[in-house]
Amino acid sequence: MSFKIKGHPHRVSLVKNHDGLECDACDQSYGDAYSCGECKFTVHKKCTFLFEVVPEIFEHPSHVGHCLKLLTTGAPDHTVPKCHLCGKNTKRLLYHCRDCKLNVDIDCIIDPMCAQADLNMPWHHHPLFMGNFATNMTCDVCYDNHVDGYICLCCRLFVGWVCAALVIDSPEITHPCHTKHPLKLLTEGAPTYTDPKCHLCGEDTGKFIYHCDICKFNLDLVCAKTKTPPVALSNLKVHEHTLNLMPRLISFVCDACGTKGDRAPYVCHQCDFMVHKKCAHLPRVINVNHHDHRVSFKYPLGLGEWRCGVCFEEIDWSCGAYSCSLCPQYAIHSLCATRKDVWNGKELDGVPEEVEDIEPFKRNDDNTITHFAHEHNLMSLSKDGEESSLCGACVLPIGSYTFYKCSKSNCSFILHEKCANISKKKRHFLSSEPLILCFESIIDDDFLCRACYQMFCEGFFYSSKGVNFDLICSSITMPFIHGSHDHHLLYVKQEEGNKKTCHNCDNERAKVLLGCIKCNYFLDFRCATMPLTIMLPRYDDHPLTLCYGEEKASGKYWCDICERETNPETWFYTCNDCGVTLHTFCVLGDIRNAKAGGSFRHHGELELLPNNRSTRPLCNSCHSRCPGSFIMKSYDGGEVYCSCYCVSSQLGYTYKGADTCPPWAIYELELIVVIHVNYLSTYILHYLTAIK
Repeated sequence: MSFKIKGHPHRVSLVKNHDGLECDACDQSYGDAYSCGECKFTVHKKCTFLFEVVPEIFEHPSHVGHCLKLLTTGAPDHTVPKCHLCGKNTKRLLYHCRDCKLNVDIDCIIDPMCAQADLNMPWHHHPLFMGNFATNMTCDVCYDNHVDGYICLCCRLFVGWVCAALVIDSPEITHPCHTKHPLKLLTEGAPTYTDPKCHLCGEDTGKFIYHCDICKFNLDLVCAKTKTPPVALSNLKVHEHTLNLMPRLISFVCDACGTKGDRAPYVCHQCDFMVHKKCAHLPRVINVNHHDHRVSFKYPLGLGEWRCGVCFEEIDWSCGAYSCSLCPQYAIHSLCATRKDVWNGKELDGVPEEVEDIEPFKRNDDNTITHFAHEHNLMSLSKDGEESSLCGACVLPIGSYTFYKCSKSNCSFILHEKCANISKKKRHFLSSEPLILCFESIIDDDFLCRACYQMFCEGFFYSSKGVNFDLICSSITMPFIHGSHDHHLLYVKQEEGNKKTCHNCDNERAKVLLGCIKCNYFLDFRCATMPLTIMLPRYDDHPLTLCYGEEKASGKYWCDICERETNPETWFYTCNDCGVTLHTFCVLGDIRNAKAGGSFRHHGELELLPNNRSTRPLCNSCHSRCPGSFIMKSYDGGEVYCSCYCVSSQLGYTYKGADTCPPWAIYELELIVVIHVNYLSTYILHYLTAIK
């Protein structure tokens, strides 16, 4: 991401804590900085106050009568690149007088100005300027922006008036976490001989800290003033005795979570028990979305070979963890169990467990059930004749499986026996709250799976607080085994600034992925849930098998559906008997659980119709012959669309599942460009011939 800063002609980028970049204002090489790649200009975020406060100086003691203007691109070419006061080579940042062709470096400008400052405060060793500034300045105490306060040009220090009056009320304090000696306020950060972070919370201290030079003890203003950690903790869920704070730098292994710490543990000397501050407040009984039963904190976990039910890494049995009393081999790391995407934040210690009715049907007799999703009784059948019928839950053919069918002769509702047993409520890693089984026949604009971001127009789905997941994504269990990778894949959430890309389709917009962190291998849910085999009778009588690409392919591959070239390095479907290759999009499309007669609501409604006519219709968006099993036709004007992508492109409808362009649409777009280029070339040729 690039930024514009006042006084510099080019856009700059933010560099986080880069030790190799030296600031052109203060010559220091720590902290966040802005860097310009065009002119090799670098300045700390804090030093940019010069651009706001003193962009130009009219009456400087070293050069009275003329204006000195701040430059950020170095000395002008017509001048000597040295400071005319101290003789040192100037850097990118300097002050320049256009009339006298005079160059002055930053230090020679600031030192005389600081000598003119007449405001002395007990908490800072340099005189300060006080006033109102034209733009917001970032306060070194609260890190909020203010326009009025105190500024030290030497230290690049700014303190808002409110913080100066309320927070920095004394240069020395006695703190309950360090009672041996008083702590003195420092305004230039931690001394170089100490750990630069707060010795209690481990956060960066910034410029304002309280310090003990005898014990080399640092305390940031948050711990010193607003959120002072208690010296003792009692009535905890993780330990029966009172825990006392040990406010010092010390390496230890937390008994509650099994990870290392380097400062300020809470300890029980009686039990030799030591924990992080955050782990001291762990809950005792919780529900997690990776397991059906409640789990409870246990210390120690107990002898055995344990693996975490969330990250599937080994658990140190001598430390604390969460375990299930009903499943003797199930346990979770303390930190994994209390993650925001795993736990809903509710402590259940002392809360009686409710017995919930999650059974999807009631059995009337040996052959008849009453399912919550249908008003009539369903009969258990296993006879032939219904193979081509579509299951009302998964919208797949019944095939040769046992099924339930409505007992009414005029009702065609049918369910696989397996689908009829899908639980009405379950816990799943996709949501911290339980998922509720729902069914809907007409899907509006917001009905898409929030894991794979594909529309589903029929059948059952799971929902939690308005967030929906189709049956395929919500049936995935951890760890996930996929044929494209040798190791198991785990649930991964995208992080800002560290985007992970799907190995197959290069999609980096997916919010959730399945991946192997060690191998840096990730799949989005759309690719991870592609069926391994599929029947497509319209194009081939044999089962089609998913191929995960070929590194060394000889010759060109062509899709037998859209008749366009396929990339053999990406996934495609193939028939082992016939040798055909097919784009995955051409086989699967971008709608799941589609059934003829269903509706897709957008402004007016679009009806899903089978694409089974002898002449395939033209798509109103990509102008290709619709190759898929279904087309979407509007009730109003009769427009036809071959995919959600084409609906989105033509009608301006946007949803995250419509970001994959069909291969036949890509070809048509390229063809249109070629036609226009050829037409333009011909026109130019005729024009040149005419003017000759």
